[in-house]
Amino acid sequence: MKLISPTFSHNEAIPTQYTCDGANISPALAWSDAPDNTQSFALIVDDPDAPAKVWVHWILFNIPSTVEYILENQGMASEEVAFLQGATDFNGAQKWGGPCPPSGNHHYHFTLYALDTFLDLPAGANKEQVLQAMHGHILEQTTLIGTYQRKK
Repeated sequence: MKLISPTFSHNEAIPTQYTCDGANISPALAWSDAPDNTQSFALIVDDPDAPAKVWVHWILFNIPSTVEYILENQGMASEEVAFLQGATDFNGAQKWGGPCPPSGNHHYHFTLYALDTFLDLPAGANKEQVLQAMHGHILEQTTLIGTYQRKK
């Protein structure tokens, strides 16, 4: 399974417009080559370089298997989305929270999971709840990493 973004390459810098220093909109993402028996996808974006803990920037789940991309700025709460959003570490907000590292160059892991089911969770579920619900249902996963360092 492959996960790409038309706005940044693996292990390359995330453009400023997708961060707290820009418009703070979610980047476009696309995926391909999911297992045949995939029922849904989940996406977790987090920052393992955050000082206190792994910081959750975005959670999407129950993305139908027929969906193979997410449009730029589709991470804002809207009735147009075909998925549920989980709680982030930005005060529990259920939307994209762009990179905003306090110091240094951080790595943002966009991990896409192909699942053999839909998750029986409400919108606003946290990362631990989503991971627990996915346990035993992950067919395949892939990670795209983007970096970001704030200008001084």
